[in-house]
Amino acid sequence: MNKRKIINDPVYGFINIPTELIFELISHPYFQRLRRIRQLGLAEFVYTGATHTRFQHALGAMYLMGQAMDVLRSKGIEISDSEKESAQIAILLHDLGHGPFSHVLEHSILPNVAHEEISLILMNRLNVTFDNKLLTAIEMFKGTYYRPFFNQLISSQLDIDRLDYLHRDSFFTGVVEGTIGVERIIKMMCVVDNQLAIEDKGILSIDNFLNARRIMYWQVYLHKTSIAAEVMLKGMIRLVRTELTDTSSNGCTNTLNELLNLNWTEHTIDSDKFIELFTDLDDVDLWASIKNWQNSGNATLKFLASSFLNRNLFKIKFYPNQIDLENEKLSRIQDLKNAGISHNPDYLVQSGKISNKAYIAGNSTIKIAMKNGEIKDIMNASDLPTIKALSNIVKKSYLSWVNPLYLR
Repeated sequence: MNKRKIINDPVYGFINIPTELIFELISHPYFQRLRRIRQLGLAEFVYTGATHTRFQHALGAMYLMGQAMDVLRSKGIEISDSEKESAQIAILLHDLGHGPFSHVLEHSILPNVAHEEISLILMNRLNVTFDNKLLTAIEMFKGTYYRPFFNQLISSQLDIDRLDYLHRDSFFTGVVEGTIGVERIIKMMCVVDNQLAIEDKGILSIDNFLNARRIMYWQVYLHKTSIAAEVMLKGMIRLVRTELTDTSSNGCTNTLNELLNLNWTEHTIDSDKFIELFTDLDDVDLWASIKNWQNSGNATLKFLASSFLNRNLFKIKFYPNQIDLENEKLSRIQDLKNAGISHNPDYLVQSGKISNKAYIAGNSTIKIAMKNGEIKDIMNASDLPTIKALSNIVKKSYLSWVNPLYLR
């Protein structure tokens, strides 16, 4: 079989699968599952083109990693073919641990379990399957490889992951303000003392990158309509898990049902049973379950599922003052009780917090290589006021509640 395939990517054009090992990893069920995981969760409720998948993102990131390796080689950095392949494998597999709708349900189906933990477990299992050929890729992913810049290309404040998802998400949502100069940023990459840096002539490109990231968070990732949809979906998961104890008739697919009710005293996320269930779980399970919940005997679940499927979403409002939010929340819950509704008001009025952090100073900083050989943090290297402003973490509290019109 010819394993040097070419993929026509809508963002970058033709992408070559560079090695046979990478082809075999792409062909593995763990990776093919990413075709059924939406990259932007519920953003399609706002942006109708946001239906791309983690599969596409991972392939795009693999392609960009190859470009970065070639640029660094051209600048005299010694990178072996084995290291290049390992770096591409690490970024290719970095999102294996994402569950349905990506970040939306990351801590709902599996409380307190980050997708990176599951990604590493799956990479270790693939390493066994492929006769320890992924050892270096795993070291790069974990940050234990002796050349730190590889891990910085995989996971940092200016990594290949972010370059692809910002560029790709901007493309599919049509949010042109999120456009970044991916090719130029990669061309400006260099390595100093085994640390990833950007040549000082690339400062303006980094400024644009950080600003685009901030815009994409407000306009796409933290869009209030998407948050309202997330509140409803998380409420359904919580309701099923806590109130529908008869698992034989809760409307979940078999996989989702088993995972929600897994006996964690007997299983861990590294157990064969958990891995079997998790790698069988995808967006299809959630959509199928939500469709079933439309016919649930639980009135609140039935209402939430029907409203979600028909895009009759909750209203949402941001509050600068937590006291005002809590007072409003109590008032709306009381209004529902006074109206004598049959639904549980705890699922119809929800509060939460969001934050936007385009750049975190002092945390895996973006390093700029100055012409005089000095290495500076981007905040100290640039005289642009926008970069310093982008280091401020903006937090907002929100209240999301049912639109009274849908209860009539």
